[in-house]
Amino acid sequence: MNDSPRRFERIAFMASGTPEAEAARARLIQRYGDVSEDAADVIVALGGDGLMLQTLHHFRDKGVPIYGMHRGSVGFLMNTYREDDLRARLANATHVVIHPLMMEAVDAAGVRYSAPAINEVSLLRQTYQAAKLRISIDGKVRLEELICDGVLVATPAGSTAYNLSAHGPILPLGAALLALTPISPFRPRRWRGALVPDRATIQIEILEADKRPVSAVADHKEVRDIIEVTARLDKTSSMDMLFDPDHGLDERILREQFIY
Repeated sequence: MNDSPRRFERIAFMASGTPEAEAARARLIQRYGDVSEDAADVIVALGGDGLMLQTLHHFRDKGVPIYGMHRGSVGFLMNTYREDDLRARLANATHVVIHPLMMEAVDAAGVRYSAPAINEVSLLRQTYQAAKLRISIDGKVRLEELICDGVLVATPAGSTAYNLSAHGPILPLGAALLALTPISPFRPRRWRGALVPDRATIQIEILEADKRPVSAVADHKEVRDIIEVTARLDKTSSMDMLFDPDHGLDERILREQFIY
């Protein structure tokens, strides 16, 4: 994180397409102007966490910070929407750098696929039968057999998305951890997942792949009939996010963990 003040004169506004977000974009453009994405000092994204995910993918490795304002249905990663003093808010915002997961998948035909994921890499059963998976961390088998609907590896940025709905832990954005979370585990019954250092390589092998086919998904990229997946954080790739100092993300993380 870097709290040094920066100047953001040239703003590009993006909206999710909903009437609420588009109306907000029009008002903000009238007030602050608008430039092309290539000329922008900052991107202001108006919508929910889904739009933030798309925007982060689009601007990955371009060095342009993304500042989200909540004009959607879900906004855990979005700042409060306010139209006043936008440039001052941008100058005073906290700067957070996040890195994507890189998924490497091999399908039954031996074809290899690579795709980045900002939220999570998830493995999901394709048919009525549960998946059988073997999980290794840095080459050491940690779970010989997991019978489940699936499993996911979530980044801190993605820990409030699918990972949270699968009862995985919420991770602060600055945590050097990944969440490894099962989806509807059947055996072992008491295994509820693990926290893994973000420097680790997670390998997941599909057992009985012919009988129990599995797909792998990196955010929006899906590969079907896989036999093996590895996921590791790619520290050579990055995206920049801006948060208001009073965004209260730590408080929201605590609050979510005490909802019952």
